[in-house]
Formats: sequence, C-alpha cells, structure tokens
Amino acid sequence: MSAPPPVPVGTTGTVSGDDAARASLEALRSEIAKAVVGQDPAVTGLVVALLCRGHVLLEGVPGVAKTLLVRALAASLALDTKRVQFTPDLMPSDVTGSLVYDSRTAEFSFQPGPVFTNLLLADEINRTPPKTQSSLLEAMEERQVTVDGTSRPLPDPFLVAATQNPVEYEGTYPLPEAQLDRFLLKLTVPLPTREDEINVLTRHADGFDPRDLKAAGIRPVAGPADLEAARVAVARTTVSPEIAGYVVDICRATRDSPSVSLGVSPRGATALLSTARAWAWLTGRDYATPDDVKALALPTLRHRIQLRPEAQMEGVIPDSVITAVLAHVPVPR
Repeated sequence: MSAPPPVPVGTTGTVSGDDAARASLEALRSEIAKAVVGQDPAVTGLVVALLCRGHVLLEGVPGVAKTLLVRALAASLALDTKRVQFTPDLMPSDVTGSLVYDSRTAEFSFQPGPVFTNLLLADEINRTPPKTQSSLLEAMEERQVTVDGTSRPLPDPFLVAATQNPVEYEGTYPLPEAQLDRFLLKLTVPLPTREDEINVLTRHADGFDPRDLKAAGIRPVAGPADLEAARVAVARTTVSPEIAGYVVDICRATRDSPSVSLGVSPRGATALLSTARAWAWLTGRDYATPDDVKALALPTLRHRIQLRPEAQMEGVIPDSVITAVLAHVPVPR
C-alpha cells in the first residue's frame, strides 16, 4: 500500500465532485508530512479507515511517531479530538462517562467521557485491564455508549486510533480476538530508513517541536462534509462478482492454512472488500481490481488470524500466512 497518484485536474484548473473530495483527503497527506516523516503507508491506512468508518490499531516500537501520527491527523482535520492515556488503573467510566450527582438539582446527570468525540486517540491500549478495554467494544461497533440502561449515540464521524507497543509485554493486557476484530486495520509503524531518520534529526535541529503542531504549520484541510462526500463516492465504487469471489477465496484460504488455528471470519472478508473499494477510489478509479485487494490484504487481515502454537515457535507470523495465500489463490482476470 503506497501513496495514491495525484488527483487529475481538468482544463479549467479546478476540481469538482468526486475529485474535490479526493483532493481534500489527499491534502491530508501533505499536512501530516509536515510532522511525520516516512510513514506513508500508515497515513494512507488512516485515510482508508476514515472512508470506511473503521478503526485503526497502530503497532510499533516506542519512538516511531505513532502518537504524533494520530495527533497530526487530528490537526489536519476540522474534527473534535480527544486523547486517553490507557493505564492499569483506568476505569471504564473514565472512557465512556458516568452519572454525576448534582447537588443543586438533587438529580443525577450524565457526564460524557472522552469517547464522545470524532477522533479518539487510545494511547497504549494494551496497558489497561480487559474490563476497561471492553468498554470500547460497544462504542466501536455500535457507535453508542450505554450507561444506566440509556443508550447515547456518539458523534459522526467517529474513529478510534489505538496504539500499542510490540515490546515490553510485562504488565500489559493483550487485546482479545473479539476486540481485535473490531479494528478495521492493524498498521505497523516501522523504524525509519537512514535517510528518513536524518530528515527527522534535521527538522529537530531546525526547531521542530512535536508538541506544537501549529508551529509546524499544520492546519485543517478537510472536515466532516469532505468525509461524507468521499464516503458517498466510495459507496458507488463498483465491485464485480469476480472480485467479491476473490476476497472470499483469500479469506477461506487462511482458514485452511496448516499454521492457522483461527482464520479470517466473514466479518474480515467484508472489511477487506470495504478497504479495497476505498483504496480503488483513492487511486482515482470507480471500480475495484485484484491489485486493490492485494494492497489492503495485510493491514486488513493480519490481526484476524490466530496462529497455532507450534507455528509460532517456528517463527511463522500472520503476514507470512497472508503473503502465501495471496501467492496461491487464483487471481480473477
């Protein structure tokens, strides 16, 4: 999954309709690049998640700009955003909100938690106990929060961008499969290349402060109207029966892999179809191709596969299973 091509501009020098919506989302990449260097696939994944109304799990070692990436995305969007630092003592009500007694009216009133926002940054989500992790399940799946028997809808758009480290497992609580399946994408944030790391140091030497994104020149370049227009356009992207069958064959093949104890579910197949359509639209087409499916297969499916213990001992990882499946499943023509 790489950067989509530039949006074509007509002879009048303007864009309209789908091109205007696509251009507004493409502008996000330029804004985020002012703060984050060399993480184009992760940036694109976040844009795809916005288009699909999905959530994102960002995984990488400490210090590779996972939190900065989400903060830069929030600063580039005219959306409300909140951040929660997940810790072992965090309670579910600290995320969803709770009933608070008002002595002036002698009644209980609901105090919304940080989940009532457009973009929620759940930092180090694997450092909080399962009880608090599960408080996000209803919010992520149903886009509502139920407190004291009353359901309260969340704003639209609503996206959870959670981060976790693949190291320092002591004192952490790995996300269960049921919660992992709620994330549309799992994006790995790798260490930068030597050139990108030199670029990072040069920016810091020139005065860049990751705590002050306004000083870096990041400004909102898209908003809810742009997202809604883009989502409508993505929904019109054509998916042929052959492409739908290709997605199903890929997901079914993961279930038959000898290294896998639990393969991709039908929900995962639906997710892959959605992300492939969004990627097709971002690249300027109104129809999905097998290459779109391949481009989004790894980030969409890697967290939906459970490996057998013996395969894990042999060094097998979900990415290698998916890569093997893509190499063997016949591609429609």
